[in-house]
Amino acid sequence: MSRKNKLRKFAEVLSFPNVYECYDVQRPFLVGVGMENVELKGHWNEKHFKNDFPITLELACGGGEYTVGMARQFPNRNFIGVDIKGNRLHAGAKDALKEGLGNVAFVRTRIEIIDQFFAENEVNEIWITFCDPFPRPSKSNRRLTSDYFLEKYRQILLKGGQIHLKHDDDDLIRFTLGVIESDPRCVLMEQHLDIYAGMLPMPELGIKTLYEGKHLLAGKTIKYLRYTIS
Repeated sequence: MSRKNKLRKFAEVLSFPNVYECYDVQRPFLVGVGMENVELKGHWNEKHFKNDFPITLELACGGGEYTVGMARQFPNRNFIGVDIKGNRLHAGAKDALKEGLGNVAFVRTRIEIIDQFFAENEVNEIWITFCDPFPRPSKSNRRLTSDYFLEKYRQILLKGGQIHLKHDDDDLIRFTLGVIESDPRCVLMEQHLDIYAGMLPMPELGIKTLYEGKHLLAGKTIKYLRYTIS
């Protein structure tokens, strides 16, 4: 993507009422339309969604295909996609506005500070779909299913809240299973090493991201884990 196109998307996304951004991890606050500061922690349902539906986060959401896809399937749930790249969020946020999906929002921030923007028990579940697997062992703490991130999720998830991992990377799946097994506060609820080998375990697994499409064309199998943390 050209620099000019990226800058155009950055400028346009600033006008979207379903996008919030954090520009400085040292001063973690969100801004919305017109660069106005907004305080949404503990008030997402009240101030943004204007309903009391349960909230699902999709972390490292990329272009937001999964966030928007789930919002289409489940109009009585709220979905928030999180990614650090504003030009990626642009597509999903624009699609949601075009379709009038009021149960979709996006946050541009680093996931390391996700607990700054959601209150205790405010999030019902988390989806992680085709995130960077960080294959080098020296970067294992950057994997979104690592112990480090689990502690972040515990600060915002309902007790017993669910985490869903959908990915093609065998090493990330093995790593995550190891994290679950070693943590007495984690319970593995479901495991599928090839979701398309039979009937899909749940309808939202049929949503395909850009990356998933590429992986399937390359002959890779798509895996799925569902587990709870407390």
